[in-house]
Amino acid sequence: MGHRTVRNQTRSTLIEPTAERMEEFLAAVKRSHSLYGKGRWAAPPATAEAFRKNLGRLEDPRTLSFWVLTSGNELAGVVNVNEIIRGVAQSAYLGYYAFVPHNGQGHMTRGLRAVIAEVFRRHNLHRLEANIQPENEASRRLVQRLGFRMEGYSPRYLKLAGRWRDHERWAILAEEWIGRRKEGEE
Repeated sequence: MGHRTVRNQTRSTLIEPTAERMEEFLAAVKRSHSLYGKGRWAAPPATAEAFRKNLGRLEDPRTLSFWVLTSGNELAGVVNVNEIIRGVAQSAYLGYYAFVPHNGQGHMTRGLRAVIAEVFRRHNLHRLEANIQPENEASRRLVQRLGFRMEGYSPRYLKLAGRWRDHERWAILAEEWIGRRKEGEE
């Protein structure tokens, strides 16, 4: 995997994950544990072994991953594009999480906005879906800000932290994203 950098406005940057920043990543996960709802909203790799395994899965062409950096080059969060389906679907699922102390400062909004633009333009996807537990207000507000619409409700959709959990399905299509850009909303 190359070390391509995607610039996004002036306060956030996207980079592809790298083994060179493993210790920094693991420290960010440790200090951010309280953000993840005891593992039910996100379960980022928290050990060196899990980190290396996660980097290995990025060799799969059905997965893209980006780290969101602050203007000071600190890790602010992660955005993953998972289960990329080609052919007639051209779609994928989004996963994302922030790191303390950079949460709530707009880095994830800017980072996710840049990832969406990247996958619709460069990777030619047609649809992105984010599955969000109803209680995860911060995640719901994030996708709403970016133009996602709720498509439905899936009972017991994903097994997280040992339990099957309900999720709302939020999605955006490439033409909706481009339409928002033309209207100056993004």
